[in-house]
Amino acid sequence: MQIDGAGRQQRGHVLLIAGDAAVRRRAVQVAPSANLAALGVLPASALLNSHVPSDTTYLDGARDPNTVLMRLRAAAATPGPLLVYLSGRLTLDRRGQGLHLALAGTTASTVRYTALPWDWLGTELAARPTGPTTVVLDLVADKSAWPVLQEYGSLPASPSAEVYGVVVPPAFAGGPQRVSAYTRHWIDQLRRSPTRPSNLQLHAFAVGAAALPPGTLVLPATRELSASAAQQAPQEQVPDPRPHIHALASGGRHQEAATLAQAWEQHVLQTHGYTSPEATHWAEIRADLARMAGNYRSATQLWINAGHTRLEHQPPDAPEVLAAAAGALYCWTQLKDQAAARDAGPELVRLLRALPSLEPRLLRLTQQRLEVLEGSPAGQTT
Repeated sequence: MQIDGAGRQQRGHVLLIAGDAAVRRRAVQVAPSANLAALGVLPASALLNSHVPSDTTYLDGARDPNTVLMRLRAAAATPGPLLVYLSGRLTLDRRGQGLHLALAGTTASTVRYTALPWDWLGTELAARPTGPTTVVLDLVADKSAWPVLQEYGSLPASPSAEVYGVVVPPAFAGGPQRVSAYTRHWIDQLRRSPTRPSNLQLHAFAVGAAALPPGTLVLPATRELSASAAQQAPQEQVPDPRPHIHALASGGRHQEAATLAQAWEQHVLQTHGYTSPEATHWAEIRADLARMAGNYRSATQLWINAGHTRLEHQPPDAPEVLAAAAGALYCWTQLKDQAAARDAGPELVRLLRALPSLEPRLLRLTQQRLEVLEGSPAGQTT
């Protein structure tokens, strides 16, 4: 039996909260219920990284924010380790301008009455007794919440809590997997690792493997993540280099990240071949590293090439194909050099035309911009 400083028996708690699903054009972006079901098969000891006696609470389909608050308050009173997992859709109370976790039935006009104010999470966790507190987030921001998140550059929960997770932007298409990529890879690492990794290591592995949409808010995306991944990488044998590479880029060490990624790509090319899925995946990693470094010209071309390569082996509505097209289109729209944008435009249009499930407006706008570029003098910037 473990006793805390106040003489109480240590007891842990896992609180899993599923908010409202995020859906875009009838495609599910995040399915919180599926994420909770997947986490539910893991023992609480693995989630908490502790073998103290513990309780697990599932909140799925709640419609009353006060119900969620009561469960959160009870969990926060636990004297031992606490893990709070939240998945769903972040939205904004347009009147009060506060971020909320949308619950079942939340609409734009009922946010302040039917959604959980994000501030409540920080308030309840701030009163925690001694004991480690971990918050894990797998969220999608809707169009009202995303500008606020970009302004904040983060999503605070509590200064006393370790906060890990991702907040995906509103425009991504989603995929066929019911369990979202970040949560799925977090679970996979817990299952496969012979010894339980730290939460920071789990987060780094999940971020590196999840193929997150461009612009995703990653928490933490700081030098702390970079330093941790850099420290562990030399000590490990048959290691996954992607978390370390992503951590380097997140810490602003773009050249180191690009050099390491290129070295691994060469290894993969020699091992699996130039047309292998593994080789294409590493080309996509280099594309995203170029985007993170602000090299949109290189990122655009790499994403276009990856999209065409995937089309040779996958159907045009495959999530990986659509993700490559989305990456190429985003980076192309960020190009300020008109000559570079004009050079890449025709290949991008050819890629978009090959995707029948693509929103027609995107192809139309791309063609219109290309027509304008083709009528502009060389050397200009936009």
